[in-house]
This record gives sequence, structure tokens and C-alpha cells, in this order.
Amino acid sequence: MAVMRFIGTFWGILGVSALLGSAISRLAPRAQEAIEMGLSTVQWVALIIFALFMMMAEGYRGFQKKFSPRTAARVRYLRDHPSLLRGLLAPLFCMGYFHANKKTKITAFVLTIGIIMLIILVSFCPQPWRGIIDFGVVLGLSWGLISFLIYTVKALTQKDFPHSPETP
Repeated sequence: MAVMRFIGTFWGILGVSALLGSAISRLAPRAQEAIEMGLSTVQWVALIIFALFMMMAEGYRGFQKKFSPRTAARVRYLRDHPSLLRGLLAPLFCMGYFHANKKTKITAFVLTIGIIMLIILVSFCPQPWRGIIDFGVVLGLSWGLISFLIYTVKALTQKDFPHSPETP
């Protein structure tokens, strides 16, 4: 059981981190391309405003205040309550897709559908506007990845972690 505990915990952290890191690495080149195209004053203003908005809305409010503490608490729960299913599907468990309260599951699925729809819509935007949007998203996701890793270290090293894993 100790091996399952380690593997599930490691897989959960790695899977969530890889998902966020993959999105960052796919979007960053488009953001860089837009900046290298040379932006007008209006476009620079749009980039700065949208970047600040995404850091606050996605990075701080979405990730740091909600997703990251809950996901780190679920990593801790996975470590403390290992099972074969949770271990095999650790990233999905950590993100709240199963063995979660109703609100957490609904949130996970609705956000996933919403993100997919936004990705499709943004794909129709021409450069540099697509890159301006991607720039803000990269900042928000980067904030999210860093906050997830910080909360996870705290969850796994502190005796008391004051965040709920939101399990049934």
C-alpha cells in the first residue's frame, strides 16, 4: 500500500502539472508571435489590460483561491487514502472529476466544457488578437501552476492543511 500511496500521489501531482504546463507551452509561442509582429498602441493597451484581468480572474481568483488549494488537498487525501482506482486515475481524481462532492464534480465538468468552447472560439481570432488573448491565458495558467505546486508542498508537509478535498 505504501507503493500505491507514493505512485498515486506522484502521478496526481505530475498529471495536473503536465496538463497546465502543456497548455502553457502550446500557447506561449502564439503570444510571442503576436508581440514580435509589432503591436499598435491600442493592441499594447489591450494586451496589458487583458493580462492584468487574467492574472486576477484566472490566476488569483480561479487558481490561487479555489482550484489550487482544493486540488492540493485532494493530493493529500490521495496520499492518506490510497485506492487502486484513485491511484490509476490520480490526475482526474485530484481535479475533482470523481469521488468528489456534487458541486466539485459539476464545477470540474462545466469548466472543462467552457474551456473547450473558449479554445474553439479563440482559434478563429486572427493574430495579433489571438496572441494577446493567449498572453493573458499563459500568465493565468503560470500563476495557477505555481500556486498548485506551492499549495501541494504545504499540503504534503504541514501537519494541518486548512483546505477541504471536497470528498463525499
